[in-house]
Amino acid sequence: MSWIYDAHIHLSDPEYKSDIDMILNYMDLLKIKACCVSMDIETSNETMNLHQKSKNVLPFIGIHPEMAQKESEPVYNLIEKNNKIITGIGEIGLDRTYIDSEEEWNVQKEVFSKQLSFAEKFNKPISIHSRKTLSDIFEILPSYKIPGILLHWFDGNKAQLRTAMDNQYFVSYGPLLLYANDKQVLLTKTDPSQLLVETDGPVRFSRCFEYKTTEIMFVSSVIFCASKILHTSYEKLLTQIEDNSKRFLGI
Repeated sequence: MSWIYDAHIHLSDPEYKSDIDMILNYMDLLKIKACCVSMDIETSNETMNLHQKSKNVLPFIGIHPEMAQKESEPVYNLIEKNNKIITGIGEIGLDRTYIDSEEEWNVQKEVFSKQLSFAEKFNKPISIHSRKTLSDIFEILPSYKIPGILLHWFDGNKAQLRTAMDNQYFVSYGPLLLYANDKQVLLTKTDPSQLLVETDGPVRFSRCFEYKTTEIMFVSSVIFCASKILHTSYEKLLTQIEDNSKRFLGI
C-alpha cells in the first residue's frame, strides 16, 4: 500500500494543538506522512517536538516571509544545530503583502537568500511561498544548488508554470482544486512527474469542507479530485505522487 504525502501543512500551528495526538494517530493508521512547515522560531521548535513524537512528521524549519522582519538568528541556529535531523527548509519565500517599504523588502530577500544558502549547504529540499513574487524567485533560485524545490500552492500563470517545469521545480495543489477552474487548468498542464499535493492546513476553505479547519486527512480528497481532472485512477495517481514526494525529499 502506498504512503500518502501531504507536501505542505502547518501541524505546528497552535490551532492543531488540542487535537495533535489524535492527528498523529490518524496519520499512522492511514499511512500519511506530512511535510510539516514552520513560520518562526516558536513553530520551528514545535515542529521538532512533533517529529520526536512521530516519524511521520517530516520537519521543515524556516522563516515565513510574513515573519522576516523578526529576529532571524534563533531559526538559523536551529537549522545549523539540527541539520542532520531536519527533512527540509520551509516555509520560506517572498511576499510583498507583508511589507511597507523597500527596506523591509530587502530584509525579506536577505532572509530568503540566507535560508537558500542553508538548503544548499546541507543539501535539503525547500518549500517556497511565492504569492505574486514568482518572477523575483525565478531570478534568485538559479544562484543556488538545491536538491528539491517546491513552489507550494502554485499560483502562477501558464507561462510561469512552464518555467517551473523547465527548471524541474515541483509544484503542489491543494483543496482549491475542488472548485477553482484556473487551478484545474494548471493541473492539466503540469508534468505528472513534478506534481505534489497539499492541504496547507489549518487554512479554512469557504467552498469546500464546510469551512472547517483543514485536517491532514483531507489530502486524500485532493488526490481523488486531481485524479478525476487528469482522467486517471486514484491508485495510479497516488503511486505517482508517492514517487514524486520521495524524489523531492531525497528519500
